[in-house]
Amino acid sequence: MIKLFVGGFPLEMTELELVKLFNLHGDVVTIKIVRDKKTKICKGYAFLEMKNQESADNAVLALDNTFIGDRQLSVKIREDQPVISKPKTGNFSPRPRPSYFKREQSAEEPRKKRPRKIN
Repeated sequence: MIKLFVGGFPLEMTELELVKLFNLHGDVVTIKIVRDKKTKICKGYAFLEMKNQESADNAVLALDNTFIGDRQLSVKIREDQPVISKPKTGNFSPRPRPSYFKREQSAEEPRKKRPRKIN
């Protein structure tokens, strides 16, 4: 399956309308319109998966830079980037700890107390 990025479509467009538009150029397997978490309003872009490379290429050639209403559609093949896993070691911290964090004290070293403030 080939992943596509689709941007610039009208915000009121539904998943079904997008699938109908892309099905003219090949089989759409999945679609996900990105929406705001709180308001559920469309952000104007989506991700599609087409069944094969030929379908994806046809969709990009036919629909990239076309206008739907007053908005220009942008259709790109999404290149998968390799996932880089971080080494899993004990207490791995990417940044040094600030000095105000407690430091471990040895049992021999007594804890220093701050003097009391007397008014």
